[in-house]
Amino acid sequence: MHCPPPHEPGVLPRWLHEQGANVIITGGMGQRAQQLFAQNGIQVVMGAPPDLADDIAAAYLKGTLQTGANPCDH
Repeated sequence: MHCPPPHEPGVLPRWLHEQGANVIITGGMGQRAQQLFAQNGIQVVMGAPPDLADDIAAAYLKGTLQTGANPCDH
């Protein structure tokens, strides 16, 4: 995997799309960021618990990931 680009609006969604990502799992995300990911064909799963990334990914793949509210919905 390549080093991610700097954190600037619209750059990360495009880069992740180019890397083949189609889902991003996050604790929370603002509306504009959600739109940018959607425009790049990436589904946003919000409200993930603060846990190890491997555990979250495994739960998502098993269909057992429990999500909550989006604390960053602004």
